[in-house]
Amino acid sequence: MRLLPGRFLARVTALPAIAVSAWLLVAFPLLALGSFTPVAAAVLGTPAVIAACVLVPRLIPDPPEDEDVPWWPVVLVAVIAAGFAIVQIAYHAEALVIRRDPASYAMFTVWIAENGHLPIPQQRELIAGDDPSLSYQSLAHYDRDGSIWPQFMAGAPLVTSIGYWLGGLDGMLVTTPVLGALGVLTFAGLTARLVGARWAPLGALVLAVCLPQQWVSRFTYSEPLTQILLVGGLVLAYDALVRRTALTDRWTPAHTLAAVAGLVFGLALVVRIDAIRDLLPVIGFVGLLLLARRGQALPLLGGLALGTGLGLYAGYGLSRPYLEYLSDSLNPLLLISAAVIAATAAATAALWRFGVPHVERVRWLPHAVAALALLTMVGLAIRPLFWPDYGHGSDFTDAWVASVQEREGLWPIEGSRTYYDMSLYWVGWYVGLGTVLFASLGVALVLRRLVLRRDPQWLLPAMLLVWTVTTTLLRPAITPDHPWASRRLIVLVIPAFILFAVWFLAWLTRYCAVSADTGRGRAASRVLPVVVAASASVAMIAPSAATSAGIMGYRQDVGTVAATHELCASLPEDASVVVVDPGMAGNYMPLLRNVCGVPTAAMNEPTPENAARVVAAIHDRGRDAVLASSDWQVLEDLTGSTEEIERPFHVLAQMDPSTLMEPPTGHWTFNESVWTTVIPARG
Repeated sequence: MRLLPGRFLARVTALPAIAVSAWLLVAFPLLALGSFTPVAAAVLGTPAVIAACVLVPRLIPDPPEDEDVPWWPVVLVAVIAAGFAIVQIAYHAEALVIRRDPASYAMFTVWIAENGHLPIPQQRELIAGDDPSLSYQSLAHYDRDGSIWPQFMAGAPLVTSIGYWLGGLDGMLVTTPVLGALGVLTFAGLTARLVGARWAPLGALVLAVCLPQQWVSRFTYSEPLTQILLVGGLVLAYDALVRRTALTDRWTPAHTLAAVAGLVFGLALVVRIDAIRDLLPVIGFVGLLLLARRGQALPLLGGLALGTGLGLYAGYGLSRPYLEYLSDSLNPLLLISAAVIAATAAATAALWRFGVPHVERVRWLPHAVAALALLTMVGLAIRPLFWPDYGHGSDFTDAWVASVQEREGLWPIEGSRTYYDMSLYWVGWYVGLGTVLFASLGVALVLRRLVLRRDPQWLLPAMLLVWTVTTTLLRPAITPDHPWASRRLIVLVIPAFILFAVWFLAWLTRYCAVSADTGRGRAASRVLPVVVAASASVAMIAPSAATSAGIMGYRQDVGTVAATHELCASLPEDASVVVVDPGMAGNYMPLLRNVCGVPTAAMNEPTPENAARVVAAIHDRGRDAVLASSDWQVLEDLTGSTEEIERPFHVLAQMDPSTLMEPPTGHWTFNESVWTTVIPARG
């Protein structure tokens, strides 16, 4: 078979979603069975990934014959994705000490990669039994029924475990930069399908240079993997729907692709439980496919149901304490999901019987939909002036926001301020106001054309992206300091703005070409579209790159991996560690337990009496007691200066800043130490 550039671009941009889905289909059951070992995963997972990557892309249809795709867009997309990976690997963070989510995911990864099962045993029988002064819960690790359950869903750690097996902590930390690059590649594929192959490099480049894409890819966040699955699901759904099939037709490659697309969508729940919200439009779209008598409807629904089922089991089977923590927002979302399913089923049944109304015949409706889209953007733009948002529902978050306000010089100090009303401006920070403007015009035109029943390939992407952008911008539901809050935008919101902006730019270029061709002659018809495309592209790329330059020139927490190895090496083989500093216990207990592999507990009220009792209990078990603190004076006071005190962990590095009313620039300082004293058992 001849290697054509259009065919190659279509298939290679679908590979990331296919590969990670095949891996999750094998890795997740292994973890659920307690058998997630390197050997089992390699023996079962490697053939599954290879088979999926060989067989599924063969089902992807070639681009239309009238679309003569040259090689240069393919080469540029590859260069952008590869360059992104190289830069992010070079600047990857070493977040292992839990302050926020990256280190939590890292600790989750290390545990399952080393042990292959959940939950994490407390091993209190190796410390001091049920001594009332000790506790075992820490940041992102819940104490339930005598076991420790890590926070978050298992999907991202199941993938980053590959890097850990291949290269230890360093290998794990550079896995996410690769996933971020694959996300850029996947988005280029969606842009090529919906806008055109020649526009794919622009879409990929704007996404690659924007700060949130770079930032989340330097840490062990779950967003890059979620982006691959949701954007990849749109890619595969587009390919599945290119061919028309009827409900009564026999099984074809289009049916298989539809099932794979649904599965890819559903597996996003294994990575992030809040993907339920993003996938609600897919339910409605399946109803529309049924009304259109398309044969892909049921395979898409079946794949979605299977993936969603695995995601729900991942949540309620392996991350139940985390879902309990989210219950105030998750339970209403589940009820809304049930209502959407019921409403879709009822509406589909009614319209199946009575017919679908011809909305395109209502002359004012397409214009009204376009106007509504533009008015929504205007409303989001003026929202801070009229509807400032308050109420985190958390005293801790209120205190943190107030401290950032004070540091940033904002007045008055209002810790309850959520800044959710600023969400559209956040997008503008990271992709530029030009992209926001182009995207606003683009989505208005796309929705207008859909109401006129044109461009049906845009229906599912528009439903999913418009829904996600609207709900996310209305309520981002995240602590609003940046760059932290930008992670809420990067999975679909920023890609949506870029996609609609690139589509509008392509439409504008064609419009200028036609206008010039009917006007002053050939020279103008050739020059004007080029000038418009080049100017608009610069307007999209330059602001994104300028904002990224603010904090992209350093690595966060550099030296943490080396310090962690030194800390673990300093501990005796039969050590039981007690963190006697409540302020640092939550941050370091998972590192000591999951990475160093030693039984670990925290002392809630460190007094000489409590310390002596716990140390004696550890010695009674024939083990060496290790006390740990961030302050050597605490250890000296507890031991009475009788034991040697060392500092095996010390990191002085750069870390991300926190800003509220402007894009992040510069950096703050990360300065952490762990002091230990080893009290050996005396036989």
